[in-house]
Amino acid sequence: MKNQLLEYISRYITLSEEERQAVIENIPVRTFKKGTVLLREGEISTECYFNLKGLVRQYYLVDGEEKTTFFYTEEQVIASLESATKKIPSKHYLVCEENTTLTIGTYETENEFYKRFPKFEQLSRILSGENFGEYQELFASFKTSSPEERYLDLLKNRPELIKRVPQYQLASYIGVSPESLSRIRKRIFQKK
Repeated sequence: MKNQLLEYISRYITLSEEERQAVIENIPVRTFKKGTVLLREGEISTECYFNLKGLVRQYYLVDGEEKTTFFYTEEQVIASLESATKKIPSKHYLVCEENTTLTIGTYETENEFYKRFPKFEQLSRILSGENFGEYQELFASFKTSSPEERYLDLLKNRPELIKRVPQYQLASYIGVSPESLSRIRKRIFQKK
């Protein structure tokens, strides 16, 4: 599994043998069972993750109802940055929706890596920029498109989620009720 992480990193930066060895020796990998809560609302985030295999859902509890805001799949970084950087309680939950294998890092370990291997700070900046751009587009799309357009976008850009995620969570993710999602899916199917 660590080879997968090394391959991912090498798409962005070239690692020396010493840096590769440091990744292998210092970044733990753990498999979590479906249903494991990685972070609860009210907890201060101390860990960040890289998803090697599986699915993690981010959601907020609003008036007792789960509002899904993101699904993290393979080769995505999972971090609750506001909670971690400001040392404030998280406003959301992170839950494994499948058996999930993650690398686990702490923000302290990350900073030690930066001091020892400055190249990793460069990697972090690159990935942060990519993630910020993705979230910015996701937010803009959510604000400017209809639920049907959001579902079509999901079909186009993240089709694997349709098979991996229960309909009620997909509905929450695009901002509709499960019944509305059923109607949207029916309309789309009838157009084909």
